[in-house]
Amino acid sequence: MARRRWPAEWEEQDGVLLAWPHGDTDWAANLAAVEGTYRELIIAALGFEDVFLIVGSPSVKARAVEVLGRATQGLTGNLHWVELPYDDTWLRDSGPITVLEGAKRIWLDFRFTGWGDKFEASLDDRIPEGLQALSCFSHLQRQRVDFALEGGAIETDGDGTLLSTWTCLKRRHPGKTRGEIERVLGDTLGIDRFLWLEHGELDGDDTDAHIDTLARFAARDRIVYQSCDRPNDPHYDSLQRMAQELQALTTRQRQPFELFPLPFAPPIVDSSGRRLAASYANFLIVNNAILMPGYDESTDLDAAEVLSTAFPDRDVVIVPCRSLIEQNGSLHCVTMQLPAGVVS
Repeated sequence: MARRRWPAEWEEQDGVLLAWPHGDTDWAANLAAVEGTYRELIIAALGFEDVFLIVGSPSVKARAVEVLGRATQGLTGNLHWVELPYDDTWLRDSGPITVLEGAKRIWLDFRFTGWGDKFEASLDDRIPEGLQALSCFSHLQRQRVDFALEGGAIETDGDGTLLSTWTCLKRRHPGKTRGEIERVLGDTLGIDRFLWLEHGELDGDDTDAHIDTLARFAARDRIVYQSCDRPNDPHYDSLQRMAQELQALTTRQRQPFELFPLPFAPPIVDSSGRRLAASYANFLIVNNAILMPGYDESTDLDAAEVLSTAFPDRDVVIVPCRSLIEQNGSLHCVTMQLPAGVVS
């Protein structure tokens, strides 16, 4: 029997999955702004690979077509339309997680609880099942897992190592020990090595410290992470402790990781004065490129330079994402990559 393996995000992809925002999602209050962000994100992704865009109804599709216009034509990737109902558009957390067993692709369908029952999520929890019913995905085996887990909570190097925050997994499963949680993740994802961070959480993030806002693998021996060098910032102590934890981690070959600290954007607040989670670690890896969230701050270009160094063989494309953080997430949170072989 082939060993199960969860591929790294930098491996070859068939495309990326998104869901279009509409008036019945949490985006209603700033819908026009976020539609503009989605337009830029989809165009950027199509420059490198296919996009599979979920729409909730014919009228939502018509609106997406209107906003996108002709800008999606003549690019490297093709735009594919998928009609499915959904509560919201955070597909990193509600979408399927792909694992490999030899030539076989399996979709893991974990329970999605709206980040610990904070929000209604019954439609989102059925997205993997709805996708599998489509002809282009019907060849995939879907494994329903009775365990609450979001894709943004976990990172892999593609070689059996998982990087995550203990804060998030413990809050989802307060009655389970670390060993019990590791057994579930090991059995489902093919993980045999766990790297847990005990520190790091951003204001304005209601995911309970998802790893994709904090630290990301750039290669099996490289990690990019959100740093903070301003002692007067409330995040300073926590992110400094997280950096120290990362410095103490080692690769499978027992060598220290090469670490790439990302600058921290100046504090960005909403109209009520609430601090928003403007993390540069929330980037998306696509074929031949990094799509990086930009926040219209001077630190955007500094962050792009760090990512260019960490990913020297990829272009870095800045996508304006200030509207996304109004709802407590960013670019990686609204996307889910489809590894090679997923699309028939």
